[in-house]
Amino acid sequence: MAISSSDIFPDQSASGTGSDPGGPVGPPPARKQPSSTRSIVEWVVVIAGAIAVALVIKTFAMQAFYIPSESMKPTLEINDRVLVNKLSYHLHDINRGDIVVFEKPDGDVNDNIKDLIKRVIALPGETVVFDQNKVYIDGKQLDEPYLPAGTITQQGPGLASYPYKCTVDDPCKIPADTVWVMGDNRTNSKDSRYLGPIPQDKIVGRAFVTVWPFSRFGGL
Repeated sequence: MAISSSDIFPDQSASGTGSDPGGPVGPPPARKQPSSTRSIVEWVVVIAGAIAVALVIKTFAMQAFYIPSESMKPTLEINDRVLVNKLSYHLHDINRGDIVVFEKPDGDVNDNIKDLIKRVIALPGETVVFDQNKVYIDGKQLDEPYLPAGTITQQGPGLASYPYKCTVDDPCKIPADTVWVMGDNRTNSKDSRYLGPIPQDKIVGRAFVTVWPFSRFGGL
């Protein structure tokens, strides 16, 4: 009995099965859509992580500060925002000329301000004298290129109530672990002439850049 080839090899085009690349292809399996609950949880985790990172940076590394007064004019204007590096003085010593943010000393009666910003003028062991409207450190006139020409530095901005006069006959000696700070606006700054030397452990960090307004962006 003769056997036809179709008995051994069925017609694949008729059955719809086989490996013919031109044959019909079924739809891909549907993708499982993520649940709304899982999406919410993921966003909560992302936001919480971002907040945690921001808090760590603010606490240990860097913080923005707002300038509320004109005591550092013309270097800093009212409403400027500066970034303060809190790690600077864990890596190196405080340097003369640094602009630092520090906690308000104990006994200061101004309860509206927690932190102050001034420039470091003298370091531990040095002496400060005001003479002929200039600043002298250990008997040498201090070069202050950051001040406008003709700036006058008086003992306690001309106020007799300021206790630290730093005269030639009675220099101000800077104790260990403290620094002498002053505002660049020498006629309107409540600084070490009033507060005295600032303990180094009160210093929050070094201001290194003005970030706002953008027109005043730049290093300090």
